[in-house]
Amino acid sequence: MFGRLMHYINGEWVPSRARKVKEIFNPATGEFLAKVPFATRREVDEAVRAAAAAFPAWREVPPVVRTQYLFQMKAVLEREFDEIARIIVQEHGKTLKEAQGELRRGIENIEVATGIPTLMQGYYAEDVARGIDEYLIRQPLGVVAVITPFNFPAMIPLWFIPYALATGNTVVLKPSERTPITMTYIMQLFDEEVGLPPGVLNLIHGNGDAATALIDHPDVKAVSFVGSTPVARKVYARAAAQGKRVQAQGSAKNPLIIMPDAAVERTVQAVLDSVYGNAGQRCLAASLVITVGEAREIFVPRLVEAAQQRVVGYGLDEGVEMGPVNSAESKARIERLIEEGVKEGARLLLDGRGASVPGYEKGHWIRPTILDGVPEGGTIFTTEIFGPVMGLMHADTLDEAIRIANRIPYGNMANIFTRSGAAARTFRHRIEAGNVGINIGVAAPMAFFPFSGWKESFFGDLHAQDRHAVEFYTQTKVVVERWFD
Repeated sequence: MFGRLMHYINGEWVPSRARKVKEIFNPATGEFLAKVPFATRREVDEAVRAAAAAFPAWREVPPVVRTQYLFQMKAVLEREFDEIARIIVQEHGKTLKEAQGELRRGIENIEVATGIPTLMQGYYAEDVARGIDEYLIRQPLGVVAVITPFNFPAMIPLWFIPYALATGNTVVLKPSERTPITMTYIMQLFDEEVGLPPGVLNLIHGNGDAATALIDHPDVKAVSFVGSTPVARKVYARAAAQGKRVQAQGSAKNPLIIMPDAAVERTVQAVLDSVYGNAGQRCLAASLVITVGEAREIFVPRLVEAAQQRVVGYGLDEGVEMGPVNSAESKARIERLIEEGVKEGARLLLDGRGASVPGYEKGHWIRPTILDGVPEGGTIFTTEIFGPVMGLMHADTLDEAIRIANRIPYGNMANIFTRSGAAARTFRHRIEAGNVGINIGVAAPMAFFPFSGWKESFFGDLHAQDRHAVEFYTQTKVVVERWFD
């Protein structure tokens, strides 16, 4: 459908010399979509050198002019919104509504980044001593490497690219080799209609070897990464050891606490959307639901009933609420983890394994699954499943539920459902997570807030989005100044 993908280097589409390629198939239909080449180290070097050569001129472009390119990017994405969303569905597997939501969140980051003339402002102090003034200014770093995962092929690159460009850096993007088509299509639009100077924004395809070559390249000054925790930890250690700036988003195991006084129907809907949205393949998916006291009897039967009714199918078909997982490998891994959970003592209330969808027999289907009585410290408790699996746990009190939640090694998101302001405040104050939801299923920060993350979910100091992104992509310079007559 899309043929063999090419790299975009120095303002030109370049065929890869790589012999190793990966075939991309629609995860719902099995239809062949494209071949993605795995960039050679030489091709990575060419992309980085192009970005490094473009940097001196790009950093001199006034911020108010750089933002004009962002306005053009937004206009193009808005015009092609429906087509991009359809491509996301075809290569990833999520529903059309989910793909549209993903793209909208990415565009919102472009909108925030257009405020860079204000966001980059420093500060000034006159007469810090007699006749001496002092001020702080922000300047770009240089070449930025952006390495992104398969689950949000449009949104996550747009967490980083707009801010990096607006602050005066140049970029080399490596999207996931599992979902490379979306950003290739977007880059084609940018190439044809935005008119960025050659080398300012580059795209290479590849696997972990290409990512390593990017991280190790001496001209790369900063690395923005999203992936699993084992890889994020390695990326952070490798890049930081070379003196580079790093923001590395890792895995998650997000708990939802349900209090007995929670609004029943709204809570059930929010929990199911959180657990099964994107087929559970997102770092803000709820994966452990902890009921407190009487909430167990109130909510568990309703959750099981509602999960059974969720419509599973091809994301472009009308009425579908959940698509397939992205690959056969993902499906096999998820099914293996479900089996491990059962062996460790969890009880299957709903088993989504062995699923099929009429007309789409080649798809990677797993229906909503629920495991009750997940043992604390077991595989399901500590492992990011990244699939449509809900783990259920139970606590007698809010204090016990918070203690359980805080034992999870990750700290990306934690939510509570309650009508009690006191319970909500206790939870907000004591929970160990960077993104907190109160009566919210997915506590995804808007683009004008940073995307937080604690513990094993994040390695670094400054997160994606908003002012954190501006600080990450700039370095401060303090000037102390005196003039003589």
